[in-house]
Amino acid sequence: MLSLLVSKMSIARQIAYSMLIVLFVSLLSFAVNSYVGYHVVAFIYLIAVSLVAVLFDIVPVLITALVSALAWNFFFIAPYYTLYVSSPEDAIFLMTYFLIAITGATLTYRIRRVERRARDREGRNNTIKLYNTLLNSLSHELRTPIAAVMGASEILQTNKTLSKTAQNELITEIAKAAVRLNRQVENLLNMSRLESGFIQPRADWCDINELLHAVVMSVEENGIAQIINVAVAPDFPLVKIDKGIMEQVLYNLVGNATQYTPANSIIDVIATISDNALSLIVQDNGHGFPQDEIDKVFDKFYRLRHEQTGGTGLGLSIVKGFVRAMGGTITLQNRDNGGALFTISIMVEVSYIKNFRNE
Repeated sequence: MLSLLVSKMSIARQIAYSMLIVLFVSLLSFAVNSYVGYHVVAFIYLIAVSLVAVLFDIVPVLITALVSALAWNFFFIAPYYTLYVSSPEDAIFLMTYFLIAITGATLTYRIRRVERRARDREGRNNTIKLYNTLLNSLSHELRTPIAAVMGASEILQTNKTLSKTAQNELITEIAKAAVRLNRQVENLLNMSRLESGFIQPRADWCDINELLHAVVMSVEENGIAQIINVAVAPDFPLVKIDKGIMEQVLYNLVGNATQYTPANSIIDVIATISDNALSLIVQDNGHGFPQDEIDKVFDKFYRLRHEQTGGTGLGLSIVKGFVRAMGGTITLQNRDNGGALFTISIMVEVSYIKNFRNE
């Protein structure tokens, strides 16, 4: 943050701040000169020059080195308040100080510039790796449903002897592929909305029991091989949340669980509430997450190492962004008996009147 602010300063302002640093060091040196001697004062000035070299551009650095040498000579080398140096030893010492100040400041500045270029280069490289990952992921995720649509469509167009059952199966495959394509496009659009700050949750009364079952039904329509259980009390109150956003959050979490757990795994979707604190839990009895990767799974484009399953790495990042937009938090941990456990916590308004309708 400091380097960013300094980089936006004009050279004149950097010089002004450099002179203020020299003035401060001069005042400090006046206070301690009688205790430490003028040779130590030179080292105090060198520290000031080094500080300027770390912060500012080369022109303020060179000016600071020159002004600090003149100030040290004028105020602290006898005869005082003159630039004349009576002692050959002091003259040599002054010359040595100036050379050290110039050389040290220049080297410090150059090292800083090299480090900055290295960081910029690393940032560009990381960005190119990041976009390569995204493009590779998208090419895989989009190619499969597109191929399914094209293949099924071609069969429907060219084979006129298909039975009604076969035709319906192909149409179903096209529909599933279209849903998968739509989901990928939605993820990209949602990430764009999150990064632009466009997401503005609109809270309204929602039946959590109804919401959870609707999400599970949508996931099960993808032909999953896992068993999904919903646990929510029959008398669960109405809560005020953005139903559309929460539906996408839960769909991504449950869908992610079906993607990374073996067939016949059990996925539990649980809702509890206490003191207006709504908790939504999605847990499974799969393999869980590598402990050293748990803190990274919510990062944009991050995919688990050594996983063969595809994906763009956007799902969990969008989940976290949506939950935060609603003022909530989401955590991930591995269950003691195996599997992953996601917990969403969010403060909500509550109504136990089941036939409540927002006027």
